[in-house]
Amino acid sequence: RSCNPPVGNLATGRTPVTLTTCGQNSTELYCSYPDQNLLRQVSQGCGQPRCTKCNANQPDNSHLPADMTDDFFANPVSWWQSAQGVPREEIRLDFETEFYLTHVIAVFKSPRPAAMVLERSQDYGQTWRPYKYFSINCTATFGLQDDLVEEGSMCTSRYSDAVPCTRGEVIYRALNPANKIEDPYSPEAQDLLKLTNLRLLLLKRQECPCHGSGLVEKPQRFAHYAIYDLIIRGSCFCNGHAEESPGSVGFLREPGSCVGVVHGRCVCRHNTAGDHCEKCAPLYNDQPWKPGDGKTGAPNECRKCRCHNHADSCHFDLSVWLASGKRSGGVCDNCKHNTEGHRCQRCKPGYYRDRGKPMSSTEVCKPCACQPMGSANATFSRSWRCHPKTGFCYCKPGVAGPNCDRCLMGYWGFGENGCRPCDCARDCDQHTGNCFNGYDNEPFFNIPIGGRIPDLVQMPTNESEEEWKWNDHEQGFSALRHPEKCVCKEKVLGSVTDFCQMKYAYVIKARILSAHDKGTHAEVVVKVKKVLKSGKVKIARSNRSIYPESWTNRGCTCPILNPGTDYLIAGQEDSRTSRLLVNMNSLVKPWKAYLGKQVSDILRTGCK
Repeated sequence: RSCNPPVGNLATGRTPVTLTTCGQNSTELYCSYPDQNLLRQVSQGCGQPRCTKCNANQPDNSHLPADMTDDFFANPVSWWQSAQGVPREEIRLDFETEFYLTHVIAVFKSPRPAAMVLERSQDYGQTWRPYKYFSINCTATFGLQDDLVEEGSMCTSRYSDAVPCTRGEVIYRALNPANKIEDPYSPEAQDLLKLTNLRLLLLKRQECPCHGSGLVEKPQRFAHYAIYDLIIRGSCFCNGHAEESPGSVGFLREPGSCVGVVHGRCVCRHNTAGDHCEKCAPLYNDQPWKPGDGKTGAPNECRKCRCHNHADSCHFDLSVWLASGKRSGGVCDNCKHNTEGHRCQRCKPGYYRDRGKPMSSTEVCKPCACQPMGSANATFSRSWRCHPKTGFCYCKPGVAGPNCDRCLMGYWGFGENGCRPCDCARDCDQHTGNCFNGYDNEPFFNIPIGGRIPDLVQMPTNESEEEWKWNDHEQGFSALRHPEKCVCKEKVLGSVTDFCQMKYAYVIKARILSAHDKGTHAEVVVKVKKVLKSGKVKIARSNRSIYPESWTNRGCTCPILNPGTDYLIAGQEDSRTSRLLVNMNSLVKPWKAYLGKQVSDILRTGCK
C-alpha cells in the first residue's frame, strides 16, 4: 500500500528570518495591552497598557525570531517583535529540503495585520507563489473576492479583525473542501502542498480599538508587529513510499537537535531510494519509477533488474522498455564475474559459459583454453577467443579439437600455419604424414546434423580436389562449433503434382536424437512419432536410424537436421538394406500441425 508519514511542526528547531527585531540597534521602549487570558480577574475593556524596554542583546529583554518557533507549551509568553514604526515586515522560514504542508497557524501578540500574504516557494526561494491573501477588505486591498462570499477565493477577511488585540489567530489550511485532491501524491497535489520555503508578508498594521481618549502613552510605542507562536504543520515528502524517518517513529532525532524536529529524509520502502524516495533503489530499475497512489493505495513498487547476481546496480533505459513492449527496461551496470549484456546474461569475450553451473554462479564464465598455435586470430568477432556458449576454439585450417590442439583426420603437421592435408586415400600419421591403410579406430561423434562432420575419411567423388582445399581467406572450423557455416539448398513443398511425382517411399514425423560419423557415411538416430506413409521397409513408432546421402564440399550433411527438433521427413528407402534415406530430393521441414495435415490430405486424395 502507499504510505503516509506522520504530521509534525516543521517550524520546531528552525529559526525564521525577519527584516527587523526590536532593540537590534539600541534599547527601545514599547507598550502593549495585557493578555486577557493571563489576568487574574477579567476586567471590562482593555485594561491599562504596559510599557517596558526591548533590547536584542539582553536575554531578559529580547524578543528574537527564534521565540516564534520555540516550544509554546514550555514558553507560552515568549514572542518575536519587530522594530517600532515599520509599515511592512517579512517572516521567512527556509527548509533544507522539500516538505508537504498541511496548515499554518500564527498567534499574534499585537493586533493582527489589516493586510497580509502567505506565500511558498518550491525552488528554494528563487520564485514565490501565494497560498492565501488576508485583508479586512479583499476587494479594495488585493482586487479579489472574499471567500466568505465566493467559496474558493484566494483572499479571506476571516482573520484580519483587530480584535482580539492580543492572541488573535491566523489559520491557513492547505487542504480544504475547495481543494478536491483525491491522490495526495499526484502532480496537482504536489503543486499545492510541496514547499521548500514559507513566507509571511505583513503589509499593513492596525491599531487596537483600545486606543481611545485618555491614552497617556505615545502612539508610536504601540506601532509594531509581534507574534507569540508560528506553527507550520506538515510532513516529510516521501512520494507515498515511506511512513517514517530514521531515529524515531515519524521524526529524525539527529545528534544535538531538538526532540521532535521533522527532518526531510525518509525511510523508504517499496524498493525506492533518495531523501524523498524519489527514485528506485540501485538494483530496482526494471520499470519506470512512480509515486505511491494515494487514491487506490497501490504501492507502485520498483522492480528488481534481472542481473543474475552479477551487478550491484542497474539503470532504466526507455528504448529497451519500449522494445520489450513496456515489460522490462532495466540495463545492468558494470557486470561482474566476466559477464556482459543488458542482464549480465552472457560471458564476455575470452570466456565461455560453464553449463554445469547456474547463470547466477560467480564462476559461470570460464576463460577460453585455446592452444595458441592451433587457434585462429581472425575470427568472426575479433574479440572472441572461443565460442561464448560452448567454449570451443576457432581453429586454423586442418586443425581440430575443442582447444585446437591437434590435426583433423586426414591432416598432419600441426604448426603455426595449421595442418596440411594427407596425400592419402584415407588418414595419415599426424606427425610424419605417412599413410594408413587399415580401417581401425573408426571415429564416433555426437554432432548436429547440418553441422560440419570434422573427420571425413574420403572426399565425395563428385567434387574436385581443388574444391575441397581451403581458400586463402577462409579459416578452418569444426562442425561442433559452426553449424551456421553449412548452407543447404532444401526441397520445398510445392504443388500436389510436384509432391506426388517425387513418389516418396515414406513420410514420417520424427524427432532428431543424435548423429554419428561412420567414416563413409552419416547415421542419424530419430524417434518416429507418427507414420503418414510407409513402403517396403517397415516403420514403427520407436527409435531408428535414417541415413543422409548428401555431403557438401564443407563436410556438411544435407538437408539440415537439428537435434531436439521435430521434423516432417519424406524420402526414399533402400529395401535391400532396410534403410530410410535422406537426400537433397527429400522433403525435410520443421514440424507444424498445419503442414502435417496438408501432407496427409495430399497422400489421401491427391496421389493416385
